[in-house]
Amino acid sequence: MKQILQSYRTGELWLADVPSPRISPDSVLVATACSVVSPGTEKMIVDLAQKSLLAKARARPDLVRKVIQKIRTEGLGSALQKTFAKLDTPIPLGYSAAGTVVACGEKVHELCPGDRVACGGAGYASHAELLAVPRNLCAKLPGGVAFEDASFATIGAIAMQGVRQADLRLGERAVVVGLGLLGLFTVQMLRASGCRVLGVDLDPARTALAAELGADVVATADVVERAREFSGGRGVDAVLLTAATTSNRPIEEAPEMLRHRGRVVVVGSVGLDVPRDAFYKKEIELRLSMSYGPGRYDPNYEERGLEYPIGHVRWTEQRNLAAFLDLVADGAVTPTRLVTHRYPIDAGLSAYEALQSEEERPLGLLLSYPNASARATDEPLQRKIPLRSVTAAARAPTSLRWGVLGAGGYAKGVLLPELAKMADAQLVTLCATSGASAGETGRKFGFASATTAAKEVFADPSIDAVVIATRHDSHADYVCAALRAGKHVLVEKPLCLTQASLQQIESLLDELGPDRPALAVGFNRRFSPHTVALTQGFTGRTTPLVLNYRVQAGRIPDDHWVHDPAEGGGRLLGECCHFVDWCRGFVGAPVREVRALGTFGTDVNHPTSDASVLSMTFEDGSIAAITYATDGHRSIGKERVEVHGGGVSAVLDDWRSIKWHGHRGAAAPRGQQKGVSEMLAAFAAAARGGEEPIPAAQLLEGQRVLFEAHASMRGAGSDRAD
Repeated sequence: MKQILQSYRTGELWLADVPSPRISPDSVLVATACSVVSPGTEKMIVDLAQKSLLAKARARPDLVRKVIQKIRTEGLGSALQKTFAKLDTPIPLGYSAAGTVVACGEKVHELCPGDRVACGGAGYASHAELLAVPRNLCAKLPGGVAFEDASFATIGAIAMQGVRQADLRLGERAVVVGLGLLGLFTVQMLRASGCRVLGVDLDPARTALAAELGADVVATADVVERAREFSGGRGVDAVLLTAATTSNRPIEEAPEMLRHRGRVVVVGSVGLDVPRDAFYKKEIELRLSMSYGPGRYDPNYEERGLEYPIGHVRWTEQRNLAAFLDLVADGAVTPTRLVTHRYPIDAGLSAYEALQSEEERPLGLLLSYPNASARATDEPLQRKIPLRSVTAAARAPTSLRWGVLGAGGYAKGVLLPELAKMADAQLVTLCATSGASAGETGRKFGFASATTAAKEVFADPSIDAVVIATRHDSHADYVCAALRAGKHVLVEKPLCLTQASLQQIESLLDELGPDRPALAVGFNRRFSPHTVALTQGFTGRTTPLVLNYRVQAGRIPDDHWVHDPAEGGGRLLGECCHFVDWCRGFVGAPVREVRALGTFGTDVNHPTSDASVLSMTFEDGSIAAITYATDGHRSIGKERVEVHGGGVSAVLDDWRSIKWHGHRGAAAPRGQQKGVSEMLAAFAAAARGGEEPIPAAQLLEGQRVLFEAHASMRGAGSDRAD
């Protein structure tokens, strides 16, 4: 399918050929009929992407701070590699569209194939022929509402939320500053609500259109004086700022137009250096409008389909979408009156040329999608596309053909670059949920094809090995599917999230027997040259070891998917598994017992910061303590390991250096090396018939230890059943 993408690194725009997207259980697949190019939001995104890296840094100092923090904790090389991988990720443009439902996820019951819907959301309602959209970001079209009108629904919902924030009553007066799409929709909605409106814009053509659409008074200059006249000298009840400008003038003039205790509602992007005295003396209330409405930026609402009870939250973003469509059906709002440019998707890049034109000032730019009806009915979905021609050259005896599931940050920043360096690796198919991510990431790293269907990887007889780098909850099912298909499997940690999944994997390994494909988990630290040097330094010991592994991992946002018990499992299962495995591997003896403590809020099942302390005893008498902190200072190295035994001590500092005490010890490599390339090489050797990098019995044991630690943190006990 076709989709408009932009490189955030270079600013280049292109019409890409990508696989059809995959839908989640809470999403629907929509065949796009129309989408709207926003002259405000999208122009801002495009302009930022086309700036130099220095200009981007000046425009987004918050992102610069994150990069600096990553450099401090992970080192310059690793941080820059991940940062540039993120910059190279293509941006899917667009966020407001309409079309016909093609398919529904298993949890979606309120929509059916054939339903006509408006849909919204950046990253979802993009400029693409097919869209995977969460259920709560879709609204059915009332009878008689055309796709062209409905494609404006997301922008209309933004305007509607601003009107709701203004909280105006019948007969009250408002000033709307900025008469682009948002402002003109706002004018129409206020008039439909029985309010009187003064429309303000520097462009006479915009003010003339506002007057046609219902504004009582319009102004291009002398705004404060016009507002006084409009309000009979009393001041208006509310000022809605729907402009897109870096100027501070709108927020400075607003108090002069308002009555005492009036309201300023910021809907657009304007300067916000608030003049305190002017606001203070009139007790003016400043309100910001949150995009489409309640539910925005909440992954439980937007991604997982959890609804807000109407008795507690009357107007969610989905209900705002539906209310806008009702206004369109009643003729109170007329979106197509605002259309100034129309393009078919094949000429969609021309819309962005118009945005950059100094001669034109586009208002509504509409993209249409020919043959949308065919895609909504009988046209088969193209879930896999070729990216390059595959040569017929003879295959080297030692070469491996790889399929990769997942194109997230770790895959793009770490795994795929390392795979691409392997001389005997043939990259066959990359699979990702997003067609854009699969297609463009696959092209960058030289894959022969891209897909959004994992079964395409499992069913391909030419693929020898599969790397699984998807979200944690999918690991167990993908591991089993790949092993049953005869593929060697390297799965990113963790192996699984539940006892039932662990039992499923263990039973399958027994069923397949000793000649089964190789199985590995991405515990790369075992394979670091630093680990090798430490091991050599303690070779021949006759006494137990004492290990102290300290991690300062840093916080991640509370709404990050890793915190979700079902999807990510939390950081104990999702990341501490690395350190449990390293200790198990270094000691070289089974774990006898594990105990754990964690920091908790009011719900003992969900740690507030995921900080924890684990203690383990081993069958040879060794002991290990793992301290996993998330609230320490960013200047401290992320990881520090102390090993003591036989009169010798060693300190491994953040996988960069080893300091020995008691003897010189083995020579250690220079620089941070966490063992990713060595792990991939060990797995490749196993796929060619060698031994598994980590015995499967140890992988299963380590997973059981993690479950016992999790139970111990909740006070459920951790004694192992024989």
